[in-house]
This record gives sequence, C-alpha cells and structure tokens, in this order.
Amino acid sequence: MPERRSPLDGWSLERAGLRLRELPLLAQVSVRSPAAPPVPALRLGPDEWLIVGERAQEADILNRLRQVMAGQRAQILDVTASRTTIEISGAGATELLSKGCGLDLHPRVFLPGQAAATILARTGVILHLTDAAPVWRVFVRASYARYLRDWLTTALAHD
Repeated sequence: MPERRSPLDGWSLERAGLRLRELPLLAQVSVRSPAAPPVPALRLGPDEWLIVGERAQEADILNRLRQVMAGQRAQILDVTASRTTIEISGAGATELLSKGCGLDLHPRVFLPGQAAATILARTGVILHLTDAAPVWRVFVRASYARYLRDWLTTALAHD
C-alpha cells in the first residue's frame, strides 16, 4: 500500500509574526448522533461532531467510539483523508482569517475551544480556535487545500 501524502506536503510559512503550517494527516472522525460522543469533540451542529486526534490514530478513535456508542443511533465515519489542517498562529492570525470570513472572530465572541463550520475565501472550512494566543486550526477539504494556501499567502502579502 502506498504511503499516504498530505495535500500540502507539510507546507509552512513564517511571515510578519505569523506562522502558517499544515498539520498533515491528523486523525478526523465524524460523528452524527442525537447524543454527544463521550470523548472531546468539536461541535459542528445539533447532531454533528468532529473528533480530531494525532496522526494515524483514526482506527483507535473509531474502535473506541464504536464500543462506547454501541446500541445508540449514530453514524461514525473516518474522514481523515477528506481534509487537511492548516494551523495559523501569532499576532494577526485572527485578522488574517477575518479578511475572508464572515464570522465574528473577535476574542470576546469566538472563544478558545470553539469551532464553527463556515466559509473562508469562498471555501467551506471548519475553524477551531485552539488557544487564545491565538492559534487557529482550519480544516479544509483536500481538493481545496492548495487554493486556500495560495489565498492565505496572498492575503498575508497584502498586509
């Protein structure tokens, strides 16, 4: 079996006090269920969650969820290959994202630990604020990863 490659091949960029980098192949498991999964998860809707883990841990996450949610109405899917993750950190990270996102990302409104499915630069993404520093994770479909990388690079250059 060929080795999996991430859409951006581990791309990174540091400029103007910001650090942008791909976090390749993070484990991502989608859960659709009326009941919240019993593990930390990003809530994306009333019955939709995303569990994110370290690289190559998707099988462990799937097995654990299937065990603890047995007998419940739930859809549990490995979606690791469908998205990649771009981490944006440093002063100005929120302002960079705000250039292409209609959500209010101000620190009084969007708090660490929160996540939202939204549009960034005309691309569907999941934004997750992991730390108030700020540190953002942008989950983007693999097929749009290069477009979003290029958009972020261009938006950063026009500061």
